[in-house]
Amino acid sequence: MDAAGITVKLILIGDSAVGKSSLLLRFAEGTFEPSLKPTICVDFKVKKMVVDGHVVQLAIWDTVGQERFRSLNPSYYRGTQGIVLVYDVTRKDTFTGLESWLNELEIYTTESDTVKMLVGNKTDKPDREVERREGLQFAKKRSLLFIETSAKTEDGVQHAFEELVLKILQTPNLLDKSTKKQGVQLKEQSQREKGLCAAFCPLS
Repeated sequence: MDAAGITVKLILIGDSAVGKSSLLLRFAEGTFEPSLKPTICVDFKVKKMVVDGHVVQLAIWDTVGQERFRSLNPSYYRGTQGIVLVYDVTRKDTFTGLESWLNELEIYTTESDTVKMLVGNKTDKPDREVERREGLQFAKKRSLLFIETSAKTEDGVQHAFEELVLKILQTPNLLDKSTKKQGVQLKEQSQREKGLCAAFCPLS
């Protein structure tokens, strides 16, 4: 299959204020805003990148981390090929809460081969509460890819998405379900799911 014709769906999950939106903004648009408002429902961006010689279109969903809106997330897991699980290295509670996110993935992820990456964000801050070795041990135990990043300084951000997409490209079962037809339907899908968000989420 020609990998240049595929669209890969990724989602960002994790507790509120761990920097999911900042990571997406840094990766997709190359910018950083220190005072982003919390995501109320979902944000969606499309980004093309070249990985291992292939042009791949990424459809990236930034989901809400606030507990009161979590019930809206399950529909966004459908058809996902890559998951970025984010925690804040300066907040131990966002690290200890990772198990609940993994449990949610077990329930709602439709593809058994979905590639998962653990990202420890905000490494630019001095008040670290979670050491790199802790994140690495957690990831190894649960067969997750692992990287630390800073959306502010851009450190590790590009590499994180490249590594995740490369692993997806190396997983035939996931590629078989990512077709040109899916790419054509991408805009329609985003409008439909954003419509669902607008119907159920309060205005920010």
